[in-house]
Amino acid sequence: MSGATGRYVPVSYFRRLVADLMHFSARVPSVTLERRMGLADLAAARQACAPPPTWSAIITKAYALVAARTPPLRTSYLAAPWPRLYEHAANVATLNVDRRVAGERVVLYAHVPSPEALTLREIDDIIRYHREGPVQNIPSYRRAARLSRAPWPFRRLAWWAGLNLSGPLRCRHFGTFGVSSVGALGAGITHLVPLLTSQVHYGLFDAAGGVEVRLSFDHRVLDGAAAAEALADLEGALSGEITRECVEAARSGPIPGGAVAPARSSP
Repeated sequence: MSGATGRYVPVSYFRRLVADLMHFSARVPSVTLERRMGLADLAAARQACAPPPTWSAIITKAYALVAARTPPLRTSYLAAPWPRLYEHAANVATLNVDRRVAGERVVLYAHVPSPEALTLREIDDIIRYHREGPVQNIPSYRRAARLSRAPWPFRRLAWWAGLNLSGPLRCRHFGTFGVSSVGALGAGITHLVPLLTSQVHYGLFDAAGGVEVRLSFDHRVLDGAAAAEALADLEGALSGEITRECVEAARSGPIPGGAVAPARSSP
């Protein structure tokens, strides 16, 4: 045995926020459902676009279409000052974006207000801005940077207040639903503890255009039957509205490259 020893590494500011996230996510009584979806037509229509929209944008818009017509998917559980439900007037999707900041790999949160009203190109522009734009101009990064430097009790108090006291405040800082994927890295998330009422995550597509799409949800707000219906409706939106949008985009021809779109602020 060599005499080498390990070393202690301090927890970075952003890893503190991940610890806070997991602390509050662990308090959500969550359940995960899975649906096998056959999306060969959508995959072909997407591939015909130039450039093809990302699957993150596709899933985000499709789920937003479902949530826009399904109020329970826009409803949050608030614990204080008394337990109650809050139905949000509009969707705000929260997407996890991986990038490096000052030599550290961090996750930024891209908030997309009313994604059902945007084109897939517009959603991708927002995602791309969070991947490539100046971090000092991204509101979610600035808030995270400030909060990460606060002492532990104040950070946890800020998280708790934002999640439990006010529906509009919760929507502004956290969104109404989340979308997560590491498919671009060749993997799929099978277990996820959601912070919000619902979080969509999915695996890898097979050669026939099939994919497992999962919905992790807060059981205080949704039951299994409602979540199963949401997944069925999601497949319908992907096979219907989203496929038609991709077909129309392919007919329109290549989209010229442009400046990276600025980040949007949540309402």
